[in-house]
Amino acid sequence: MPEPWPWLTLGAITLLGTLVTLGLVRWMILRPLARTVDWIRRLRAGERTDPVILPKGDLFAPLAHEVSRLAHYWLAARAAAEEEARLRHAGESRWTPERLKEQARSVLQGRALLVVANREPYLHQRQGRQLQCVVPASGLVTAIEPILRACGGTWVAHGSGEADRETADAQGRLRVPPDEPAYTLRRVWLTPEEEGGYYYGFSNEGLWPLCHIAHTRPIFRADDWTHYAAVNQRFADAALDEIAETRDPYLLIQDYHFALLPRLIKEKRPDARIALFWHIPWPNPEAFGICPWARELLHGMLGADLLGFHTQFHCNNFLETVDRTLECRIDHELFAINRAGHTAWVKPFPISVAWDAEAPAADPAKTLGRKAAALAQLGVSAEWLGVGVDRVDYTKGIAERFRAIERFFEKYPARHGTFTFLQLGAPSRTLIKRYHDLGQELEAEADRINRRFQTRAWKPIVFQHRHHSHHDILPCYRAADVCLVTSLHDGMNLVAKEFVAARADERGVLVLSQFAGASRDLPDALLVNPYDLDQVAEAIHYALTMDPAEQRERMVRMRTAVQERNVYRWAAELLTALSRLRTGPEPAPVPVEGRG
Repeated sequence: MPEPWPWLTLGAITLLGTLVTLGLVRWMILRPLARTVDWIRRLRAGERTDPVILPKGDLFAPLAHEVSRLAHYWLAARAAAEEEARLRHAGESRWTPERLKEQARSVLQGRALLVVANREPYLHQRQGRQLQCVVPASGLVTAIEPILRACGGTWVAHGSGEADRETADAQGRLRVPPDEPAYTLRRVWLTPEEEGGYYYGFSNEGLWPLCHIAHTRPIFRADDWTHYAAVNQRFADAALDEIAETRDPYLLIQDYHFALLPRLIKEKRPDARIALFWHIPWPNPEAFGICPWARELLHGMLGADLLGFHTQFHCNNFLETVDRTLECRIDHELFAINRAGHTAWVKPFPISVAWDAEAPAADPAKTLGRKAAALAQLGVSAEWLGVGVDRVDYTKGIAERFRAIERFFEKYPARHGTFTFLQLGAPSRTLIKRYHDLGQELEAEADRINRRFQTRAWKPIVFQHRHHSHHDILPCYRAADVCLVTSLHDGMNLVAKEFVAARADERGVLVLSQFAGASRDLPDALLVNPYDLDQVAEAIHYALTMDPAEQRERMVRMRTAVQERNVYRWAAELLTALSRLRTGPEPAPVPVEGRG
């Protein structure tokens, strides 16, 4: 009988060889493959991983090569996708004239675009023997003019410049802007009596104080209403003339001067898509109800397909006003009003300013130089500079602002000689007695406060009561430590957004009235009740002592909001909303079987 040991030895050697082989396979093949599978899984999941390392040799050379190529292409594709997503996000949130132009081209499809506004974007005056082209100081012009620059079309406006007739053709037309014509300006000529009744009378002594509820009593005269209705018809005739040769035109009617215009045009051109944007607040029904011609105004406005306001609150007020005043069917959920078979949609479109995407980031160190230069030009010595930019209008709260600055110096006597406030006040509607008197009152109020506090080298308030160009205003925005926008009531107030847009250095503080529409878009401003002088005074003190890091955080958030919701986006949303509305009479209801 043979000995069992050789067999046992052979079995042990075989087992040992198998175990060694399995170990080598696990170590040299399965473990690298498992690492490779795990690496591919994490790569597919989008995790950041180091490149996988495979053993060298003929066995893994092809796999290593393919895995390396896979990693290269995968990582490149992911990087491209991330970059595309970043650009798409930036493109979706940032509107430019070019993007607006493409959107308008897509929406309009070759149809005519017409803007109707009382204010013209360019007016001509005589300067000695020379003709001077002037861009009027107007928030409406600031907001609307970039749209026609980008999209082309026609702007119908009152020709108010003394040399306007000399620069237009027989129909009142000329191409603008003068240096690079992009659209047509159609001027409508009014007699002094018509302008006095329609503009100064009904619009600005009646509707303006009525809608702003700023404690100035509205004045309504029958003659003013007659001129208002006649001028609305005059503008309707001009607009109809401009769109006579076009089909399905788009009309953007601006503001309270033309409440009757949508109905006048719609009755002649039911194919026209009409939007009326109301740039001022809409009051509560009780306030609006005192107007003797409230029904006629609302009936005219509801001729539009789309009615735009700055805020949802104003939309709510308008719907409630219509509900109490006219017979119509209102869909409160969709904010749609049907009157005599025509539907008008009511939506908020918060207006904004243009954004210069190519403006370089400012060096904060330059801000000190700008401030020193501005103070030297004003002839005062101070540490801090505040600025306010307004038309001289009782709704802007300039008198209350001056008294809040007085209260600031009463509460903080250590600030005497350190803070100067520059108020740029453009004369406005001076043919109206309330406005004429207001300019004199503000000058007297500034003088009174200055006499109380000023020294030989310093005074608290510098009031420049004259027109200033954007070129004049921009350095003041950039130099100021604080900007005061303290309207008693305002639809939006673009000064707040202009200040934010100007601060590429990401410094400066905005003190903003809670009663301005801009307060909804800029919650990082210091929001105040302009009637509360102590609160405004405290806001000024907080603004001047605010930590630079907090200043920057607030300003960055506000700049992002203004950049993303600029005027190009406002225009695009308005045009797009108008294009998507169903116009014309409502379809008859579908009969349901079994119902009588």
